Amino acid sequence: MKKYSLLVLFILLMTNHSMAQSLYFPPLSQSATWDTLSPLALGWCPDKIDSLYQFLEQENSKGFMVLKDGKIVLEKYFGTFTKDSTWYWASAGKSMTSFLVGKAQEEGYLDIQHPTALYLGSGWTSCTGSQENVITVLHQLTMTTGLDDGVPNNDCTLDTCLIYKAMPSYRWAYHNAPYTLLGQVVENTTNTTYNNYTQLKLKDKTGMTGSWVNVDFNTIFFSKMRSMARYGLLAQNKFIWNQDTLLHDTTYRYAMTHMSQNLNRSYGYLWWLNGQSSYMLPSSQAVFPGSLAPDAPQDMFAALGKNGQMICISPAKGLVMVRMGEAPSSPASDVPNVFCNQIWQKLNAAMCTPTTITTLSTPTPVLFPNPSHTLLDITDKALKVQQITLYTIDGRRILPESTSFPIDIQSLPKGVYQIHISVNDKIHCMKFVKN
Repeated sequence: MKKYSLLVLFILLMTNHSMAQSLYFPPLSQSATWDTLSPLALGWCPDKIDSLYQFLEQENSKGFMVLKDGKIVLEKYFGTFTKDSTWYWASAGKSMTSFLVGKAQEEGYLDIQHPTALYLGSGWTSCTGSQENVITVLHQLTMTTGLDDGVPNNDCTLDTCLIYKAMPSYRWAYHNAPYTLLGQVVENTTNTTYNNYTQLKLKDKTGMTGSWVNVDFNTIFFSKMRSMARYGLLAQNKFIWNQDTLLHDTTYRYAMTHMSQNLNRSYGYLWWLNGQSSYMLPSSQAVFPGSLAPDAPQDMFAALGKNGQMICISPAKGLVMVRMGEAPSSPASDVPNVFCNQIWQKLNAAMCTPTTITTLSTPTPVLFPNPSHTLLDITDKALKVQQITLYTIDGRRILPESTSFPIDIQSLPKGVYQIHISVNDKIHCMKFVKN
């Protein structure tokens, strides 16, 4: 039995090694050649690529790239913009902050479950002490601080602009100010500048260039388009660059690009998620049914920013898609999901292999609250639950099986878990956070 187990472990390790090696990583040097793949060799349709480029140019794009398994398949620049030009990421840079916070936690500088006041000092908001002390770094990562995003300046990080609206975890709102302060959390805990920490933990490891720039209350990342593509490739490979693991914390890595709460099912830790049953958008409390970008791959997760800055990643397809530019003619939004979907429609045609997903039509249980410290429940008590099974994030079954909510999770250690809920003979798999 021992020999058999060792054989299985060896096969798994070799399989993982083989999968990792199937991805190409460009040299760290900016002057080195980045390998390419011909669209024809992939069976793509050249005439549809021209249509894609025409659409992008018409929609005020400056640059566009598509990687397949790390190699460049498409790279196009418009007007005077070149591969050496720099542009802003806007809110697409939030995804990089997600990585940096996770890295700071991994290195022991902070704990995302701890109150933000521990790192910014008491009085960083206008809330009472008791209200402020329940806002954690995790709430900042998931846009669930409960602070009022309806203030005159949503970007203002002054304490007078950060006003109590609801209890943390009970309201999702795309609020820039609490997000921006994550940069200060990292600086205060690591005792270095945000740019320096980015240089040491990310840019030096991947060959990325660029820098964070303070604009009014915002901290925005500027870089060349190929740096965006490098970051997308890193995220595609679970934050491992070639064989260099930049973020070892598998629990945090998983949580970043999976559903972080049940208010906006299409949001992780500052990453947008495709293939969910519903989504929310900035400046609204409306919950829209269906997927964020129906014509994109179901497994896509994305960094999306104002005026159509985006990094879209589909590990299943081996694709990274990057776009930089001015505002498109599609409906303006801080999160350009409509424009993102339009690009995927054109890209699908160019690839000659549609990736459109089917919208979920069966009722899906919604966990509440999530994160939770004591009890885990669902919002729709009318659902006929047949079985409930809890697992650790790596698939080990925990707690006795149940057939009803709520579930007492007080005995579980803090962390991310999986729950499988059987309803009408269909198993719904999701995750929850014990805090």
